Amino acid sequence: MRLLIADDDPEAVDVLRAALGRLGHAVDAVGDGKGALHLSAVVSYDAILLDVNLPPPDGFDVCRQLRAREQWTPVLFLTGRGDLADRVTGLDAGGDDYVTKPVSIDELEARLRALARRAPTGRPTVVEAGGIVVDPGNRSVRRDGVEISLTPKEFLLLEMLARNEGRAVSRSRLHEELWDFAFDARSNVIEALVRRLRAKVDEPFGRASIETVRGLGYRLNATR
Repeated sequence: MRLLIADDDPEAVDVLRAALGRLGHAVDAVGDGKGALHLSAVVSYDAILLDVNLPPPDGFDVCRQLRAREQWTPVLFLTGRGDLADRVTGLDAGGDDYVTKPVSIDELEARLRALARRAPTGRPTVVEAGGIVVDPGNRSVRRDGVEISLTPKEFLLLEMLARNEGRAVSRSRLHEELWDFAFDARSNVIEALVRRLRAKVDEPFGRASIETVRGLGYRLNATR
């Protein structure tokens, strides 16, 4: 998932960014409300993690402005303010979930998955493409009944391809979904990731499902 964290506590952001990054997510971060509104206008995020106590505009107002411009990216308030009145205000402002710090990374990850499923382009819990079964809930992959061990980035790449079975996924979209702004788009990291995924998902099964679409990107053709 491509995530945006808006929080003015650099230490908390560093911890959260590292933990979510280890799970394979691409994470951008800003420290104020203006930055959150700007980045969310130019980048398509899967979810926004929003603190309430932001330099103006605060988190509640950021969420109101997002909804006013008809931007429906799921918003999860992640904040130290846990009073009932704050929770009600956050949800009434257009938030999709409200979590009080501290929160375990496992719970946060589960809540993000739930938000992704409830988003306007709602995603099924388990994705099946031919003999490949991708289960984001427990981060498992099976092909023809055989379990396959993948790294977080490999898993997210396969999930993207499986959700778009038969359709090409552009290299630029892979860049946007799987890496943050620190990623060098000129590098060959995407090609290397695809090679590793083919070595685990295709080659042991004598298949060639992950196709290169010349000049565009990659496609999962589960019939091959």
